[in-house]
Amino acid sequence: MERLLTEHLSHWLGGRLPASGLDVIGAPQREKPGWDGRIHPALGVSSPEAGVLSVPPHAAVAVAERYAEDKDLAVLGPQIPALVGFPERGWFTAVYRWTTDPAPLPDAGAWVPADARGVPEWLWPFGGEVLVATDPATGAHLAGVGVKRHDAYGHELAVVTAPEARGQGLARRLVAQAARRVLDEGALPTYMHAPDNRASAAVAEAAGFRDLGWLAYGTTEAR
Repeated sequence: MERLLTEHLSHWLGGRLPASGLDVIGAPQREKPGWDGRIHPALGVSSPEAGVLSVPPHAAVAVAERYAEDKDLAVLGPQIPALVGFPERGWFTAVYRWTTDPAPLPDAGAWVPADARGVPEWLWPFGGEVLVATDPATGAHLAGVGVKRHDAYGHELAVVTAPEARGQGLARRLVAQAARRVLDEGALPTYMHAPDNRASAAVAEAAGFRDLGWLAYGTTEAR
């Protein structure tokens, strides 16, 4: 786990977590398209002890200087989109989780190409194969998991359940099933959710993704 997490953060962010404090680093990754073909000009991950904030090389000094003045990311974060050249964007903070031991829940779906007939539109951008649960009687879509393949070492899972299928445990089963596949492929499954999203937090915990006090943060799309 430690090797995969370290390799993932090194490739995704461009640097490893320091022993303490927050390192602001300039990384060429922030100027290249991410898993979805879009630019993500600021991304960071922090443990309870330390963190890395990755920004484009041209903005690293300005962001580092601003952080030295005010070390509260809750205050500084919303200013970072403008500092990295994307003032129209927002700022997010999320709980960051991973697992090497998914819950032994039964499978709930099947892997199909993202562009297969009947796959919900929200899953199309993930490409590759996505995990889909359907109603055996009608074939209607019930829930699905897309995989954000950030690099060869870390794959982030995203799950959505149709309103009429919620409360049946589908999401947790699909997330655990997807996590097992990611591990089988040699990568680390990760999971992110808003700090106040209790439903998503419950899914993560039930699927084997513990909350260890880690956070992720970065720019969103245009506000």
